[in-house]
Amino acid sequence: MTTQQTFDAVPAAGAPVGPSTGTSRALFERARNSLAGGVSSSSRITSTGPYPYPLYIERGSGAHIWDADGNEYLDFLASYGSAVLGHADPALTAALGGVLATGTMFGTCNRPEIELAEQIRKMVPCADLVRYANSGSEAIQGAIRAARGFTGRSKILKFEGHYHGWVDALAVSNRPTAAELGPYQAPAAVPHSAGIPAGVVADVVVCPWNDPAALRTALDAHRGEIGTVICEPIVANNACTMPDPGFLETLRAECTARGLVLIFDEVCTGFRTGPGGAQSLFGVVPDLAVYSKALGGGLPIAAFAGRADIMDEVAANRVKHGGTYNGSPLCATAALVTLTRLADPAVTDRIDTAGRRLMTALRRAGRDHGVPCAVQGVGAMFQVVFSADGAPTRQYRDTLALDQQRYAAFRHALLERGVHVNGYGLACWFVSAAVTEEDIEAACAAIDEAFALIG
Repeated sequence: MTTQQTFDAVPAAGAPVGPSTGTSRALFERARNSLAGGVSSSSRITSTGPYPYPLYIERGSGAHIWDADGNEYLDFLASYGSAVLGHADPALTAALGGVLATGTMFGTCNRPEIELAEQIRKMVPCADLVRYANSGSEAIQGAIRAARGFTGRSKILKFEGHYHGWVDALAVSNRPTAAELGPYQAPAAVPHSAGIPAGVVADVVVCPWNDPAALRTALDAHRGEIGTVICEPIVANNACTMPDPGFLETLRAECTARGLVLIFDEVCTGFRTGPGGAQSLFGVVPDLAVYSKALGGGLPIAAFAGRADIMDEVAANRVKHGGTYNGSPLCATAALVTLTRLADPAVTDRIDTAGRRLMTALRRAGRDHGVPCAVQGVGAMFQVVFSADGAPTRQYRDTLALDQQRYAAFRHALLERGVHVNGYGLACWFVSAAVTEEDIEAACAAIDEAFALIG
């Protein structure tokens, strides 16, 4: 791996920008004239550590990416987990070339969408029937509408700090501030953004994660109103917080006993944590599940899938669901190539093993350099959090006490050493199937050096 150049010090106002990332800065200044905020997604507002501009990535190969200045990085953002096979995977590139030559979409039914649905059914325990969308947020909306159509109830129970996309229906209490939380037993339902109607927020009941007593209390308080419960089985967007042993089983049992539709948001965990995703990893089968990210191998496709009696509402067109681009030949082909590879347990085991070696390196570096931290998640997706006593997080409110400044310093130190991870301290590292032994060794060395700097 080419060692990345040392970054310039944080530039003062009006100071010249050094050569390392000057092109990214210039591109950002240009983008601000035509893109709202200079970006296409709120999550990209800044991603260069202390720099007030994002990196512009121009190419990738395997587990490596190169920015607009030619700096090379080992990539553990992996397009938020979407590039699960790595960048420019040869088999994927070859398959897409064939589709490009014959037509990328027609707005009609096509053969690859059938083959992909058949593959999803083979891999996913809950998947009797499948529908496609173009993003995780769209697929979440489809699953919620299907569940509401099936139960006839509009209220949804979600967990504090769980992220289910940006659409209004569930953009509630994703990352509330300490002042917005409300009481622990009955957290406030807080809109994630301006522009979300109060009536939408009122249909969402918020509950603490990993607390069976609080779950039962919330369900009892809204008996006859709640029809759907949704969760991230691993809380990918808030520190990779894991479910306590037995909590998902309790959640399943409560939903079954009360006749509620249980939805697993597997946008991040799906296919990445094993061929069957989180429901196979934990042995708990939901009624519906939502997929994106790793599903498309880097192309925009999503799906919701589940029990036949619920999905029959969609099949009969009583629950309306559409989309011009849904299941296009280009994206369905990409997903089929990707899932065919991920259906091999040896591939997901290799991803998990590589990730666990990185997790071990993080824990060792924290211990060796006297930096309290917890490393949580699974090998395929994990995060290091800097808690005062080194304890892992169990619930969203635990994340409010984490040292985010230390994470920012750590992340920037990694970037200086050619390792690219998420700029947000509560999001995940994602490991791709393209990571090599040399990549792991280089990343472990960079981790140790970065901890030495922040210790």
